[in-house]
Amino acid sequence: MKVFTHELFFRGGTDDFPVVISVYAPLPADRSWSCTYEIAWPEGPRRSAAHGADALQALVLALEKIGAEIYTSAHHRSGALSGSSPGGGYGFPVPPNLRDLLSGDDVAAFG
Repeated sequence: MKVFTHELFFRGGTDDFPVVISVYAPLPADRSWSCTYEIAWPEGPRRSAAHGADALQALVLALEKIGAEIYTSAHHRSGALSGSSPGGGYGFPVPPNLRDLLSGDDVAAFG
């Protein structure tokens, strides 16, 4: 079951293309919990999951994986990716070793 979606925007020429991020409810897995997510990148969707000891840990780790994937992407490095307001960040946390990549509002929220 999809828990929420979040939309970023990729500037391609003169048009903005939506980059929709979908996060699904954590589910019990073999001796752990799994939280699946999908990022609909312009070149095609990428689906992955994070695993934790319980549902909350799986969700938090999935959010950090999403943040890591966004902030280490070529789209971020190109400057063509934005949240709802340009330069405002993307709204996802990252693991501690990537916090130097945070931008905009994400610095105050997750830095």
